Amino acid sequence: MATSTKSTSTTQDELEKLVSDLRGLLASKDLDGVPDIKQLRQRLDDGVQSVRDATVRAAQDAAQQARDAASAADRYAHDEPWRVAGAALAFGTLLGFLLSRR
Repeated sequence: MATSTKSTSTTQDELEKLVSDLRGLLASKDLDGVPDIKQLRQRLDDGVQSVRDATVRAAQDAAQQARDAASAADRYAHDEPWRVAGAALAFGTLLGFLLSRR
């Protein structure tokens, strides 16, 4: 879960940097002569906010799905410990066999 949090933080930082760069570009005095620049700036801000909100929601949904999957695996391991142990034993045996053939 720490990896997903770090990844989400990195993505958010990159998004913030992009927004800052775009705002800096649109704040340029050279663009003040363009008649529709105010509307363009507003549409850009609205679009960026929408993307930011969608990104945060997607990251939260992904983190919740990961927590749910981990919880389901934990419940299964506690409910069926012999099956999990048997599967781990079979996987380990197969892996050991394949590695010994190298």
